[in-house]
Parts: sequence; C-alpha cells; structure tokens
Amino acid sequence: MIGGVYQTGVNLMRDLLAKGVRAVGVDCNRGNEGFRSIYGKSYECPDPDANPEQWVAFMQGLSRQLGAKPVFIASSDMFVSALGRYAADLRDYYIFSAGAQIQAALTTKELQYALADQHDFPRPLTRYVQSRDDLEQFNARALFPALIKPLSHREWGSLPEGNPLRGRKVMAASTPEELLRHYALCEPYRPKAVAQEMIEGPDSAKSCYLAVYSSDGSLLGSCVVQELRAHPMFYGGASVVRPMVDEEIQLQCDRFLRAMNYRGICEIELKRDARDGQAKLIEVNPRYSGTGDCPKYMGVETGWLHYRDLIGEFIDENPEPVRPTRFGFHHIALKLDCMAIPSYLSTGTVTWRELFAMYRGDVEFFDLDFRDWRVAACSLLTCAKYLAGGAWRHLRRQS
Repeated sequence: MIGGVYQTGVNLMRDLLAKGVRAVGVDCNRGNEGFRSIYGKSYECPDPDANPEQWVAFMQGLSRQLGAKPVFIASSDMFVSALGRYAADLRDYYIFSAGAQIQAALTTKELQYALADQHDFPRPLTRYVQSRDDLEQFNARALFPALIKPLSHREWGSLPEGNPLRGRKVMAASTPEELLRHYALCEPYRPKAVAQEMIEGPDSAKSCYLAVYSSDGSLLGSCVVQELRAHPMFYGGASVVRPMVDEEIQLQCDRFLRAMNYRGICEIELKRDARDGQAKLIEVNPRYSGTGDCPKYMGVETGWLHYRDLIGEFIDENPEPVRPTRFGFHHIALKLDCMAIPSYLSTGTVTWRELFAMYRGDVEFFDLDFRDWRVAACSLLTCAKYLAGGAWRHLRRQS
C-alpha cells in the first residue's frame, strides 16, 4: 500500500511490481498520476488532514477488503503525518515502519531544526515566528536574502484563493521589508512560520543524502546525489541531479539519523555554504521522495530494501549496507525541469549547448515512462505548456 500516488508513489509501485510485489495506492487527490497508471490500482480516500476519522475508518475497511495486512509505505508528507498520528488505530491492519511517529514529527520544520541543534548539524540562522515582532527580531540579525516557510509545506495550501503564498513551500526575499510583506500574506491565517537565511552558493552546491534504515536502526543502503537545477532557482525542488561521492556528507547525515534512532526511508537535503564551506541542513524528508527515485538507478533500491525489512527478511541477519555501483548519469524530473529551464537560460546559468548535452547523455527520467503511456502523455503535454509559457514570458521581457 503506497500512501500518495503522485509520480513519486507511482514509481515506487512500479519498482515493487518489478520485484513481483503487487502494489496498490491510496490518495485523496484523484488528479494524481496513480489514478491513470498501469502499475497498480489506486483508491480514492478521505483527506486525512481534513477528515481524519473518516480516513482511519476507510483505511481499516480497505485492509479488510483486500483480505490481507499490507505493508504501508508513504510517499507523501500527508500520509507520513497521518500514519504517525493514527499508528495505534492502524497497527492491526497494516505493517509499517517502527519509526512512523518520529517520521510524522519530522514533517514539521520546528522539530527538524530542534534535532539539528541537539545533534550539532550545521544549519543557517533560523527563527520560528508567530508575529511581526518575531520576524523583525530575525531581520535585525539575519543576512539577506532570506526565506519564509510554513512549518509544514501543506499549511499554505489552505490559504485563500488568490493569495500569492497559496500552495507555496517557501518564499524568498531580498530585503527585510520584502520578507515582512510576504509574512503579512499568511499572518492572518497561518501566523506560525519559519524565517531562515539563505545558504550562499549556486544550486550545484546542493546535495541529497538518500538512505534506508532497518527496524533495528542499522543502515541498509545509502547514496549521495548532487543537485544541478531546481525550480524555483536557488530554493526549489531539484529538477536535475547526478550521482556523486561525498564521504563527509555521508558520515554527517548517517551520524545524525543514527543519533535519533531513525528507522525507514529518508532524504536529507543540504547545501554547502560558499561563505564557510559547511554543508548545512535545508530539510529532512522522512519518506520516499522524488529525488529518492534516483538511488534505484545507482543500484541502491531503497523502496525494495524497506519492503524486505518490513516483512522480516533481515531479522536473522545483518546485511552489509548497499552502496552505489553506477555513476555518470543525470536523473531528470522532466516537468519540473521544463519549468526551471527558462529561468536558467535567461540568467545565463546554462547555455542551450549545455542543456542539449545533458539531455543527449546518459539520462534517467523521474516522470517519463512510455510503458505507462497515459501518464507519459500527460507529462509531455504539461511540459509543452510550461516551455511555451516560459518562451512567451521571455519574449515579452525582451520586447
């Protein structure tokens, strides 16, 4: 059972099916890719944030309907949070990570940064704000540019229609005054937020540690990837990554997760600060993530390792952690990259030659699988719209 059937969850269903494991999905957004995919049936469920009691009842009933006790793996923060909150109600119906509750807590920036401080994980200057006065105190100490974020990225999804922050995960500001203007947009509805300095450096200074830990806390497999492009530039989600070797980041992140006795799949996003050379925490994603699709192509199948651990295959053995065996390719989230490309071209960060060379080389796509033809067709149509829109905006600026 995959919680969340955006493309991330579809890819996990695909990978498990390739191993002979029947996978089904569950989501409250019928527009997500899983409802069109060939890789397994997806069930529409109540929204666990808005209707938690109905969601729990639905999930209990679905387990009975399937006639089994499925393994539950979340690919969306919504389902990470729900599983952690209602673990006691679902324990008899599903098999899931022993770390479900710490994973749920980690979906909030507040706990992520508290744990980073507790375990000496470097991070940029951060303040939790609940009022304009709190933000002004942050502004007095911070170096700009800076960011403002919701405690959980889903919180701004409920802002009124037309609010510029609605659905955003982060908003950047070049000056203290701009940051205050951004905060004024969410303060009447969601006054709790996170203000944070930006980490200096290009997008290529960002990296992700991707790993899976067993039920007893031992490392089952891990790897590191370098981010090359993101949307939006500098602080958005990675659209292009490539495998890399960075033992410092490997050790830093492994030590952090072991210190909290982490179990299950995890992604830690970092950026090496141009000012002091430190790799600093951006965020923790305590689940199977979009960038988490890349390790499969490196030989580190985090989803499969997690499934095997949950069904008890590693109880009587202590396997050596799986390390990457394939390098030298790019992993591209096509739709996101089509949104990113116009910005990189217009700023001269990438040339057309460099762009075409990357796409002509050894490439694996996050969201372009022609076997899953309905999903692939929608991806290509969306890409065409993004590129056309980006070209039109560029031409208007030029004129």
